[in-house]
Amino acid sequence: MTSRRAEVDDPLGLEHAREPRFGSPDEVGAALAANRYLADPQTASVVFLADRLVKPVLVEGKTQLGKTVADALGARLIRLQCYEGIDESKAIYEWNYRKQLLRIQAGQAGSDAALDWHELEGDIFSDEFLLTRPLLEAIRATEPVVLLIDEVDRVEVETEALLLEVLSDYQVSIPELGTLTATQLPLVFLTSNNTRELSEALKRRCLYLHLGYPDVDRERAIVLSRVPGISAALAQRIAEVVRTLRTLDLRKAPSVSETLDWARTLVVLGRDELGDEDVADTLHVLLKYQSDVEKATKELLGNRA
Repeated sequence: MTSRRAEVDDPLGLEHAREPRFGSPDEVGAALAANRYLADPQTASVVFLADRLVKPVLVEGKTQLGKTVADALGARLIRLQCYEGIDESKAIYEWNYRKQLLRIQAGQAGSDAALDWHELEGDIFSDEFLLTRPLLEAIRATEPVVLLIDEVDRVEVETEALLLEVLSDYQVSIPELGTLTATQLPLVFLTSNNTRELSEALKRRCLYLHLGYPDVDRERAIVLSRVPGISAALAQRIAEVVRTLRTLDLRKAPSVSETLDWARTLVVLGRDELGDEDVADTLHVLLKYQSDVEKATKELLGNRA
């Protein structure tokens, strides 16, 4: 008789295919910090639970978490970049039709007897002619894998349902080959920019994590950890300025990655502090629209600009 604890620990009945990656949320936080990602307790806890409960993580707004988890684990990162119109042939698998055609032509040319179609069909619908895409690649991998499905909110509802089917059972059914089941379970991260509402079915399947903007102290710490050679004073001032800009009505508020780009730019320019002229000369690195640059310049520099 299967115990309730076993059902919780192995909800998919795939214990042979999984081993815990982390011993505790604190271990997750330490592993991410060692790879220069400063995770808050909630983020570390969600990653830990995703591993233990065999659930994908739906992250609103960021892609760096999945990449850093892969680095921390020494795992292979497999990325599916979603876009409008993506389908099964680009997400899961397709047959190499050109190679199949060449095989058929070679079989016809090299045989004096009538072509045995059933034998040829078994030949051309084999692994040799299968083109694996990210989802199937992650399912079939024998080494540790982190699967990043980026911007899942860009796909159509039908494709979202297709992704959900694969992630629910960690298997892919190919009519010509049968069902291919995972030999190890990838750790899965899906990201969304919330451009459309995702289905309730997908949300139920995932653990949800919203990664908002960090406060000034955390962003300062992130800058110090990710930008070699930057002074503490400059990191502090950058974090304060970015925090101010995010309170404005901008077309696109600066992300953490853009904060880091700005910080690296100022270091390359040899700055230890952030003066008015530095702000005026480099805001285009931080902001992506001229209207935002003008609004920010007016807010930060006023009549000094």
